[in-house]
Amino acid sequence: MDTQDKLRIVASQMNLEPAEETSVTGSDRRGFQNRVGLETKGVCGHSPDEIQTALGENKNDALMIHNAHLPNGRTTPILKTLLTSACERDCFYCPFRAGRNFRRATFKPEEMANAFAEMNKAKMVDGIFLSSGIAGGGIRTQDKLLDTIDIIRKKNFAGYIHLKIMPGAEKDQVLRAMQLADRVSVNLEAPNAERLPKLAPHKIFWEELMRPLQWAHEIRSTLPAYQNIKGKWPSLVTQFVVGAAGENDLEVLSTTASLTKHIRLARAYFSAFHPIHDTPLENLPAENPLREHRLYQSSFLLRDYGFDLEDMPFDRGGNLPLDVDPKIAWAAANLSETPVEVNHADRRSLLRVPGIGPKGVESILVARRRGLLTDLRDLKSLGIIASRAAPFILLNGKQPTRQLSLF
Repeated sequence: MDTQDKLRIVASQMNLEPAEETSVTGSDRRGFQNRVGLETKGVCGHSPDEIQTALGENKNDALMIHNAHLPNGRTTPILKTLLTSACERDCFYCPFRAGRNFRRATFKPEEMANAFAEMNKAKMVDGIFLSSGIAGGGIRTQDKLLDTIDIIRKKNFAGYIHLKIMPGAEKDQVLRAMQLADRVSVNLEAPNAERLPKLAPHKIFWEELMRPLQWAHEIRSTLPAYQNIKGKWPSLVTQFVVGAAGENDLEVLSTTASLTKHIRLARAYFSAFHPIHDTPLENLPAENPLREHRLYQSSFLLRDYGFDLEDMPFDRGGNLPLDVDPKIAWAAANLSETPVEVNHADRRSLLRVPGIGPKGVESILVARRRGLLTDLRDLKSLGIIASRAAPFILLNGKQPTRQLSLF
């Protein structure tokens, strides 16, 4: 089996491993709209059609390339892959679980590093997301991942690297990963120790998963950043599988909010459960992908907009409504009778208005120094979604005329 065949084999299920923010475009956007019935911007995925056009490859070849929106705002193609798709763990939802009958592939560190170097030289990719199935234990697997990235860096690659931390990795391994990578991640999978056994019966929530995240935060907080190859400690992210362990949205967002606050988690990824043939959960219904979308929206409200968990519109079962944007739900309950005066409100109040994001707030504050904002067209010129904001604002003491339905 040659290297390209191996890359295609491990790429076949990499859509289950979210990595880096990116907009859904082309066929991905159409597929997402068909599934959830709305026009929206996604947070993970890639467009095989666009890659095929850009690289002149067929769609199967292109699936190993992921159009990623990096933490610095730049968009670039990265190789999204596994060191091995063999795994000794038996996670109930995972296509790579031990004992499942499918073709697997394994790379040696030198082989993966050389393959990536060739793709980078050909200008196919400018970064790598590297994860792995667990073979020979988490510590041994982490050593191989580190060896791979170390070889890549020694080839004078200064581009983007996102490296996965294996369950049970040691603290020194976490430190080495932090020194080599731009982003590191640990997949929590479930929001707490009570839910995890329903997904991954042999993973240990606190010792194997949460502790490496805490070590990474400790390293960033106590050691000088010049130890990283770029002089800046990497960002931290995690992932949750939603809809397979009986968890509610309050549980997921509680853990997300806590990690954001206490270890400066850059973001959480949410993967709506989809049953995989020949796994213990193959007969469990797929989770509505709109739930994943609402979790993303809420996590950004908690991270970037000054919202608290108490502001989220949870129902009695601790779940978010699927039929309404959580920010609009909050505004409908809190701002309909007390709209925000755009010309005088502070930053925190403006951020709570639907249609106004952090950049929009800054644009408003700058524009107010030049004069009053009196018309929805003034807001549109600042890049604000004025139709969303209109029901919840005042412009110079007057509520603007609404032309479009809120919902």
